[in-house]
Amino acid sequence: MDGTPPTITQPPKDVAPKPSLQAALPPVDVIDIKRIMHAIPHRYPMLLIDKVMDVVPGQSAVGIKNVTVNEHFFQGHFPDHPVMPGVLIIEAMAQTAAVLVVQSLGPDAAGKVVYFMTIENAKFRRPVVPGDQLRIAIKKDRHRGPVWKFSAVAYVDGTSVAEATYAAMIMDK
Repeated sequence: MDGTPPTITQPPKDVAPKPSLQAALPPVDVIDIKRIMHAIPHRYPMLLIDKVMDVVPGQSAVGIKNVTVNEHFFQGHFPDHPVMPGVLIIEAMAQTAAVLVVQSLGPDAAGKVVYFMTIENAKFRRPVVPGDQLRIAIKKDRHRGPVWKFSAVAYVDGTSVAEATYAAMIMDK
């Protein structure tokens, strides 16, 4: 997320370039909750994103989670001091990435499951509380076959509250 443009290398002259996912699909402004539910199998209480926007297929997206006091996890975390569990912030990052993957691969990928393989360098900067809106910026680092690696930063009011790098594999149910 440093704004540095990617390094572009030329393929060998005897190898035809592969079309990129980004070139094949146009950017998407907003993916609403109905399309999210079509793309990934998560449902309440584990569906943790409300919409996905600024989608650049095969590259990046921003997930939105409106955090309300009615969230089921606030009943026990913590009753007198509600704080969104960090692991659920990481899960919201993964769900945003899963929607990006399905959007990038097309309709045949809808409804597949995405399993975590690794979570690295997770950092939590400040608590997320009712009334906050999480803006989860994700960026694809790598993609090879069914394995995708992402970097993500979650923001509230423009301030970083959590970040992580993670890998996941998309598979049939």
